[in-house]
Amino acid sequence: MPAEENLTISGDLAKVQSIDFVNRFGDNVTKLLEALGVTRKIPMASGMVIKTYKAVKNVKKDKVEEGETIPLSKVETKPDQTYEIELKKFRKAVSGEAIQRHGFDQAVAETDELLLKEIQKEIRADLFTFLATGTGKAEGIGLQAALAQAWGQVQTLFEDDAADTIAFVNPLDIANYNGKAELTIQKEFGLTFVEGFTDVTVITNTSVPQGKIYATAPENVVFAYIPVTGSELGRTFNLTSDQTGYVGVTHNNVNKNVTVETIALSGATLFAERLDGVVIVEIKEEPEAPPIEG
Repeated sequence: MPAEENLTISGDLAKVQSIDFVNRFGDNVTKLLEALGVTRKIPMASGMVIKTYKAVKNVKKDKVEEGETIPLSKVETKPDQTYEIELKKFRKAVSGEAIQRHGFDQAVAETDELLLKEIQKEIRADLFTFLATGTGKAEGIGLQAALAQAWGQVQTLFEDDAADTIAFVNPLDIANYNGKAELTIQKEFGLTFVEGFTDVTVITNTSVPQGKIYATAPENVVFAYIPVTGSELGRTFNLTSDQTGYVGVTHNNVNKNVTVETIALSGATLFAERLDGVVIVEIKEEPEAPPIEG
């Protein structure tokens, strides 16, 4: 007797698992970009070069006497550093014994979740690598004053854009301050967003050194990615992706060692376009209050 129509077979389970993986990844990235306020998403080919820029200003402020020629001022953006965008490849395998013990869905899904977190971690690491090379400098006594300095510096650097400010802070610096104020906390893509600071979106992550703040404007953060959707790579290796094309995934049975392999490819990265638009603020310790004399 032939199998029933619409029967789910083992091959379908792998496909469903791949679809679930890319949908969760795409949703997570979308939520992260929305939370950061990032609107610039650039599709690129593997091996293309990312260019960062710096603003070069030569503004003439000399007093001009009556009838004299006004000297020319020059403001331009020049290339700073370049980075090659690369396709990152990930592979993991689940044994037949694990599938027999826990079932396909649980054995593969749980390890896929760990792989998903690692890929997300790579994207976050790229962003913090760029932010750490920012050339702006400032300092403030205590977290609140340091964030105020971050806001002021970003407003100065992006004065033509009426920019918002995003600030990245070590969780321990927030913990030290949290007892002094009411803060609202939410999590997204392995980052913690803290509300309660005026005019500044505060994001915590352990990649930021304690005692420092990385601050910039959302429009200075760019999301570049190698599209997997509709690519020769995707067709060749039968990769499943979604409309974003941020990641391609396939699950395969490997008979020679009785495992199910997950292959994931992603070329997504976050970077700061202007390194002189990134301010590194040092949080100075607040002086101890003098003892109260009896």
